[in-house]
Amino acid sequence: MELSQNFTLAEFTKSQTAIRKGLDNTPGPEHLASATALFENVVQKVRENFGVTVINSGYRGPALNTAVGGSSNSQHCKGEAVDIECPGTANETVAQWIADNLEFDQLILEFAEKGIPDAGWVHVSYVSEGNRKQVLTALRDPATRKTVYLAGLGHV
Repeated sequence: MELSQNFTLAEFTKSQTAIRKGLDNTPGPEHLASATALFENVVQKVRENFGVTVINSGYRGPALNTAVGGSSNSQHCKGEAVDIECPGTANETVAQWIADNLEFDQLILEFAEKGIPDAGWVHVSYVSEGNRKQVLTALRDPATRKTVYLAGLGHV
């Protein structure tokens, strides 16, 4: 099944953890509708602008989310979020383009590092109504090793 011109449901639901543990990672109809909206409104547009777009993490059903230690309220579990990279383009550039050009709910530049363009990834979510356009940068605090979220981009 296609979610958009260049992306399939299989790409969005593929998980090495689910495969290894034999977990079913099939979204229900409501999550499938959310995923289609996400891909049509965000991910496909990123692909059209930057070319090849790789999905690092997509849909996570309940068992998979538990297995990977994901947040119980993660938008990945609703089919509303995806983590992506565009090979050959800095993640910071991709995140800034999304912030400047697309409608989205939440955009997080996660674990990018200055001078290493492909470090980290871009988390982006989309909801059918009421997108917050929240922009964050996620960094690891060197002292505590905990993730810290800062408002905006450019904290790399």
